[in-house]
Amino acid sequence: MNGLKASEVGFAMVLILLGSIVEGFGYGLSLGTKWPYTRNIVLLMVRGDPEAAHRVVATLVGLVALALVILAPGISTISGLILIVVTALFGMGTLYVLAGRAPAFVHGTHGLLAYGVFLIYLTGLAYPSLDFWTYLGAMGALHALLLAVFLGGMTTGQRGFGSAIGAFVQPKKASQWTVAAHISAGLILVATLGYMMPAYPIAFYLAVGQFAVGFLLFHAVSLKPKDPGIMVAFHQSMVLLMALAIVLVWR
Repeated sequence: MNGLKASEVGFAMVLILLGSIVEGFGYGLSLGTKWPYTRNIVLLMVRGDPEAAHRVVATLVGLVALALVILAPGISTISGLILIVVTALFGMGTLYVLAGRAPAFVHGTHGLLAYGVFLIYLTGLAYPSLDFWTYLGAMGALHALLLAVFLGGMTTGQRGFGSAIGAFVQPKKASQWTVAAHISAGLILVATLGYMMPAYPIAFYLAVGQFAVGFLLFHAVSLKPKDPGIMVAFHQSMVLLMALAIVLVWR
């Protein structure tokens, strides 16, 4: 069981990072709006399409979750499987967001749910006797992190596929207002972790450093809106590290 839980945590992290690579290198609509598979999806994955790899890994996440439900049915394992199904459905919705046929809220919710999947299995592995939903309700640091995650997904969805946000001092369009909200959520996260010091020092320093990474990412999106590059994945990896630092109480 621990091996399956650890595998699920690893697959969930890989899935989130693959999603950021898809965004960073402009593969969001490489398979069009066809979902979940195309006839040659494995071949496309082998040839290096990260969107194809993203969907194959998502399938692995679902299969491991199903195995966990069969072997150890309970609130956490069943909740995890339900979260995966809902996340997958919103994943389909993100294709329509990028195609301009669905609101940015769908993209933000997809990112939020993806982190929910990661956290439910991480918590189950680290604290097997805890109820995840009770734990999540008591973790103010995770609330602040998940708010930033949601608004980060909203930022991607609001700007659309291959569109620049544009430099601004005062927001004038929806994508700029979303960026401003995302920055505010980042400040709330830093303030929350700072208030809780010295409980989560590594998470706090990562959150502070994330502002520099975010500035570089904004610059990359401005220069190459269709494929801003590796900074998207680096930005996402910092968020994953923050989540790990909070749940595992890294010092």
